[in-house]
Amino acid sequence: MSKKRAIISVSDKTGCVEFARQLTELGYEVLSTGGTAKALAAAEIPTTEVSSITGFPECLDGRVKTLHPMIHAGILAMRGNEEHMKQIDELGVTPIDIVAINLYPFKATILKQPPVELEDAIENIDIGGPTMIRAAAKNWQDVAVIVDPADYQTVIDQLKANGEVSRDVKFKLAGKVFDHTAQYDTLISNYLREQRGESPLTENFTVTYEKVQEMRYGENPHQAAAFYREIGNRTNCLSAAEQLHGKELSYNNINDANGALDVLKEFGTEQPCAVAVKHANPCGVGIGETLYDAYMKAYESDPVSIFGGIVALNREVDEATANELAKIFLEIIIAPSFSQAALDILMQKKNIRLLRLPDCAVANDSTMLDMKKVAGGLLVQQLDTELCNEADIKCVTDRQPTEDEMKQLMIAWRVVKHVKSNGICLVKDNGTVGVGPGQTNRVTALDLAIRYAGEKSVGSVMGSDAFFPFPDCVESAKKAGITAIIQPGGSIRDQESIDACNEAGIAMLFTGMRHFKH
Repeated sequence: MSKKRAIISVSDKTGCVEFARQLTELGYEVLSTGGTAKALAAAEIPTTEVSSITGFPECLDGRVKTLHPMIHAGILAMRGNEEHMKQIDELGVTPIDIVAINLYPFKATILKQPPVELEDAIENIDIGGPTMIRAAAKNWQDVAVIVDPADYQTVIDQLKANGEVSRDVKFKLAGKVFDHTAQYDTLISNYLREQRGESPLTENFTVTYEKVQEMRYGENPHQAAAFYREIGNRTNCLSAAEQLHGKELSYNNINDANGALDVLKEFGTEQPCAVAVKHANPCGVGIGETLYDAYMKAYESDPVSIFGGIVALNREVDEATANELAKIFLEIIIAPSFSQAALDILMQKKNIRLLRLPDCAVANDSTMLDMKKVAGGLLVQQLDTELCNEADIKCVTDRQPTEDEMKQLMIAWRVVKHVKSNGICLVKDNGTVGVGPGQTNRVTALDLAIRYAGEKSVGSVMGSDAFFPFPDCVESAKKAGITAIIQPGGSIRDQESIDACNEAGIAMLFTGMRHFKH
């Protein structure tokens, strides 16, 4: 009886030499191609070139190597089918029992910096590899197929213990093949679509992500969860952060931290900025001459809600700021960097998570997608990265905002964009003083923001994520001492709110752009 056969042809050569060595010791004939064959030969492992089996040389710059019946019939022949076995015997085909292949590095190629040319990406689209592993996975009852080097030892252990790979293990390995090829093809499809400049909202929507970590649980302890990373060069996203200290991030930590980063990105790096978030809503945002000043404004905006929250900062955390941060319980602090003095202070708190993300304040790419799962479907939209130009904003009241009011209004407009709808934000002296998030009507959201602000509402300005359907918000603003308002406008009853502002001496701006966030 002839030796059993294995074919090994891998781009990622991790562990392949030792795997091949152990297979030969177990009596397998190892077939190989190209660079893998050279690596095995260099390690003095007996190897049979695939071309000697097919009787056909590799050609077209290696584009054609294994696409031959002598290979594929050996993989696809069902050992329990007498007619199959009779046919391959008549054709002189030897069955192939193990297929160890990983594909041309398409992902690594397209992620190179600077970006590669289209032609280079195309040449890294594997053809023979996917064909062989799909064939082996289809015939999983008879063929062990390996696409992950981490599975080499499992196969060897099974062969040593039982003389063959168990049915359960082969079935699991076959499943990994289709996970592998699904991601591979999705990356190719999305890359080519991007090269054509087409919308990602295709007729058949496919995306692929890589697991970053398993989570102890999801939003609640009875829900299983994991965190996945978008494949690409996103250096300003949470998935790129380096954790310097503290417990593992939870599902809610990640969701809330992402919300903090989204607000921080609205302000960039021009001035020191601090953002405090609780349950994905901003509860305090401050702009200051120093990071310490910015953080104190954010803290003082709502000293109650910030407890147990997340703080994002756009400057290196210094000793003075760290001393203040350490005074309360915070889940996470995200910053471009931390001074050693700041680390010495903050690392004394066992459970606080410190995340270093150098590009944390870099704006999100307008091509990024926002996805929301609904039962039985998926909502997909472009991420809300736009903010109206100041030149497009119209003052619709008799009184124009002062220069300082205009500055405060633009802060309010940037923040309220990230407040759950219906959302209201009050700003004064370069910091939020009251945030009213996620109410079923706008006047209740405003009343909540005013209650948070207390006496600080006097002389503050207001931002609203959507228009006023009634003048009741203006009436509440007047009572609270709010001096200026920014909102999208667009209600059929806009004039009632404009008239109420004129009567109260409140300046009001229309942006023409709504920022719902549900």
